Amino acid sequence: MDARTGRSLGGEAHLRQSVADILSTPIGSRVARRDYGSLLPELLDQPMNALGRMRLIAATALALSRWERRLRVSAIRVDARADGRVSLAIDATRTDLPAPNARARLIVPLAPRPA
Repeated sequence: MDARTGRSLGGEAHLRQSVADILSTPIGSRVARRDYGSLLPELLDQPMNALGRMRLIAATALALSRWERRLRVSAIRVDARADGRVSLAIDATRTDLPAPNARARLIVPLAPRPA
């Protein structure tokens, strides 16, 4: 189901929504599932140096391997723009599709936490 409209959502659109939800949910914030989410919200305000990028990549890989069974991640790239916007490019294989159609690239924009 689309989180914004309430309409039925499937396929790649549902996968994108699920990945965005996992990565943007701070661990400990869900009452019924305290371990759901990722460390990304805690890392967004950190410096975007090599160590900061590595932490973002590791947190993304760990969260998706735990919570999104439809993806097998093969590569993650952090794209930081001069205007301060940051996004993740995730290359993966979808486990819910036959092999010829299974490759996927998801671009996930990251937003800093509101003040």
